[in-house]
Amino acid sequence: QVQLVESGGGSVQPGGSRRLSCAASGSIRSIDAMGWYRQVPGKQRELVATITGGGTTNYADSVKGRFTISRDNDKNTVYLQMNSLKPEDTAVYTCNAQCTRIRGRIGCVDYWAQGTQVTVSS
Repeated sequence: QVQLVESGGGSVQPGGSRRLSCAASGSIRSIDAMGWYRQVPGKQRELVATITGGGTTNYADSVKGRFTISRDNDKNTVYLQMNSLKPEDTAVYTCNAQCTRIRGRIGCVDYWAQGTQVTVSS
């Protein structure tokens, strides 16, 4: 089984910074892409940023230039550095490991973390 454990959520003032981490553990052979999504009550979950194993990144327009996603493949860990935070960034941020291949198994599975709250408020 694979577990995704997030850290770094919390409260921050507008204009501040926050760094989220998400570590995947288990009998992992590889993970195609890792990413961050966010959701506020009453709205659909939206993509924030993704990164492939080769380092190709993709960002939502709303966070470009402010957020940076990075990844440590050896540790199966993905990070989200969030700068110049705005109140509209307030959401539950959830980490995703897309197409995770497990040792001894065929195929791949997507895994999701439980989510961590980020609140941007003065």
